[in-house]
Amino acid sequence: MQPAAASPVIEFRDVSYYVAGTQVLCGFNLQVQSGETLVLLGRSGSGKTTSLKLVNRLLSPTSGEVRVKAVSNTEGDLIRLRRSIGYVIQDVGLFPHFTVERNIGLVPKIEGWPQDRIRARIQELLQMVGLAPENASRYPRQLSGGQRQRVGVARALAADPEILLMDEPFGALDPLTRDELQREFLLLQQRLHKTVVFVTHDLREALRLGSRIALMEAGRLVTVLAPGDFLRSADPLASAYVRAFGEGLESAANRGTS
Repeated sequence: MQPAAASPVIEFRDVSYYVAGTQVLCGFNLQVQSGETLVLLGRSGSGKTTSLKLVNRLLSPTSGEVRVKAVSNTEGDLIRLRRSIGYVIQDVGLFPHFTVERNIGLVPKIEGWPQDRIRARIQELLQMVGLAPENASRYPRQLSGGQRQRVGVARALAADPEILLMDEPFGALDPLTRDELQREFLLLQQRLHKTVVFVTHDLREALRLGSRIALMEAGRLVTVLAPGDFLRSADPLASAYVRAFGEGLESAANRGTS
C-alpha cells in the first residue's frame, strides 16, 4: 500500500481575481509542496505578483480558494497568518528610521520574544545572510542595495516562518550583486528548506533557483515543470521563452551553487 501523499503547504483552487471588472487571474490551480522553491515565471501583467499576494491575503480572490497548510487562508486570524509567512519584495521596504537591528527584530518583538533571544536571533541572521555584526547599528540609508536586500531576507526569516514569499527580490540589483545573492539564496535554502514562492520574469533566475517553474501568461497557468524539463518543453510559450533568452540556459539550470 502506497503512503498517502503529503498535503501541499500552499494550494490555489480554481482561483480568479478581478479588478474593476478586468480579469487578472482566471481558473488558477497550483500546489506548492513543503521545502520546494516554486518559481512563478512570466512577463509583466501575467498575474505573478497577484498570485503571491493572495497567499498572505494582501489580496483576496474574487472566486476560488487559497489554502495554507490545508486550511483556507480566509479562516482564522489575518495578522497571525501574515506573521507566519516571510515576505521579501524588490524595494525591500525597510523602515528607514529603524536600525538594521530593529528592522530584523520587529516581528519577534511583536511576538513577545525575550530581548536576549531577539538579540541572539539577529546576530544569527546577520551571519546567515553574510552581513558583519557592526551592520546591526546602521540605518538602511547607510547600506548598499545588496546589503539592504540581505537585511530584507533576514527580516523575513526572523521569526522562522515555514513559508517565504519573494517578489522579484533581486531584480533591482546590478548583475554581479544579483548573481552573488542568488548563490547565497541557494545555500540558504539548502540549509533551511523553507517552502518558497519566488516571482521573477527572468528565465535564467528561474532555472537557477527553482525546484519547479510555473509559467504564467495573461492570468493563467500555462505549465509547471522542473527546470531541465522546461528547457525541453514542447509547449509553444515555454519554447518561446527559451528562444528569447538564447543559448547558455542549460548551464544556468544546472550550475546551482557552483
